[in-house]
Amino acid sequence: MSLALIDYGAGNLHSVYNALMAAGAEHVTVTADPFLVRGASRIVLPGVGSFKACAKGLRAIPGMVEALEQRVIGDAVPFLGICVGMQLLATRGLEHGTTRGLGWIEGEVHLIEPADPSIKVPHMGWNDVALLPHARNHPVLEEGEAYFLHSYHFEASDGHEVAAMTDHGEGLVAAVARDNIVGVQFHPEKSQAYGLATLERFLNWDPK
Repeated sequence: MSLALIDYGAGNLHSVYNALMAAGAEHVTVTADPFLVRGASRIVLPGVGSFKACAKGLRAIPGMVEALEQRVIGDAVPFLGICVGMQLLATRGLEHGTTRGLGWIEGEVHLIEPADPSIKVPHMGWNDVALLPHARNHPVLEEGEAYFLHSYHFEASDGHEVAAMTDHGEGLVAAVARDNIVGVQFHPEKSQAYGLATLERFLNWDPK
């Protein structure tokens, strides 16, 4: 199994790499090479920082978006987006202006704006991951507690593509899923046993 961990200058690569290996991955290639991405049997897209900076970094690599689209959308290999890597699945992000996302799951990424002023932003720390009824049998996702760190959140257009929610003064999307694509807002690499179990299930996932 060849797993491509995408290096576009905007991910917590060392920690994610170590977590994938601890979860049982046999071969993880940290890569910015579209050719290697086209040959990968699984793909992980991490992301930290702003939506705009991450989208810009990904598109700055010639052929990378096209390689991801061929492998994930065209060939349906298992894909995991982490934090901003999940948000990039959206149609657009509204952080520092409007920035085009990958558009694989329709929706927008907005600033978290709780009605209660005592609720602090960013949403940081441990919180519940609650699966929605239609996603309770998803082979990668399970309920539990995970570590979050984000100021923007994914608002998906189709509720059936929202797999899990968390609460931070309001309901926030914790995971999205469709076919061979999963995205998690939390950080599996910082979520201890729960996060490693999530990665292990991803490594064993055969969505075909």
